[in-house]
Amino acid sequence: MRSVIVAAFVAFGISLFGTPLAIRGFTRLKAGQPIRTDGPAAHLAKKGTPTMGGVVFILATIVAYVVGHLVLLTIPEVPGRPRGYTLTGVVLLGLLFFMGLVGFLDDYLKVRRRNSGGLNKRGKVLGQLIVGAFFGYLALYFPSDYKPYTTVGSQFMSFVRDMPYLDFTKIGAVVLFVFVIIATSNGVNLTDGLDGLATGASIMVLTAYAVIAFWQYRHWCGEPATDLYCYEVRDPLEIALIAGAAAGACFGFLWWNASPARIFMGDTGALGLGGLIGGLALTTKTILLLPIVGLLFVIITMSVIIQIISFKTTGRRVFRMAPLQHHFELAGWSEVNIVIRFWIIAGIGVAIGLGLFYADFLRVVG
Repeated sequence: MRSVIVAAFVAFGISLFGTPLAIRGFTRLKAGQPIRTDGPAAHLAKKGTPTMGGVVFILATIVAYVVGHLVLLTIPEVPGRPRGYTLTGVVLLGLLFFMGLVGFLDDYLKVRRRNSGGLNKRGKVLGQLIVGAFFGYLALYFPSDYKPYTTVGSQFMSFVRDMPYLDFTKIGAVVLFVFVIIATSNGVNLTDGLDGLATGASIMVLTAYAVIAFWQYRHWCGEPATDLYCYEVRDPLEIALIAGAAAGACFGFLWWNASPARIFMGDTGALGLGGLIGGLALTTKTILLLPIVGLLFVIITMSVIIQIISFKTTGRRVFRMAPLQHHFELAGWSEVNIVIRFWIIAGIGVAIGLGLFYADFLRVVG
């Protein structure tokens, strides 16, 4: 637990004090966020606000991960419970970094061209597909050399643990891995439209996964395993450490990203966070729990899907504008009210998700 807490605070400090440096740096480089002219008029005032702020909390998370492992070295080693760097860490931080790299390219093109176009849809999806497939392969084809000899990912569908009767095979599991990563990265990206909205919601989801992973560590099927109910998850402490570090980094970033935002995370941060959140669901074997924990991301993504389907089939729009947060802006809600109310929805989803996760544990041992 000590390593998780230290990593979270280190990431928070780096992000809190590093973000102002990024604001000044990106301002000098004239890396201002282009604003869509067809969006809410209030957004035009944000033109020129530096973007690509996700670079800060991505780097903060990686540095905090290293520091967390230095702390682990001060703790007596438990047989069968690795405390060094692991493939799980490579997969999770790889998803955070390389999905963020896809987003960085998108942000860079927006800034260079001085419009909100960036990468075309095919280019962005191709980048996400390559990243997801590569780390999906690593997650499914390299089992650990310690009990319970699991891979980072699983070939089974999962809710709060694996469902052995839903076997996708390894190839199918890689396809599922890619789908989850693309879905979550785009979900966070669509949510990132108002000051602090995606950052605050991501903090809640990341914290939930830190709790889930640490609980799995406390009831792990590794050596020694004496619990009546244990989780066959690879490197759960590693997962908790990374989730805690990312949550801390986002907390520090939120200080500067809250309304009125002095910097935006951009696609760099949104795709990186989304990739990490999807990876956390896959590594903790809670895939079907993810839509509940990430309830806000699901609602906002569905609003876009509904809008597109409705317009293409009937020629009518269900919402004034999609994603959903912009519908309420055009309805007259203030940006702060929307963000706070959407945070409440995100919190409700996290609370229900954690409740369901714990309820399954009580069902067996209670």
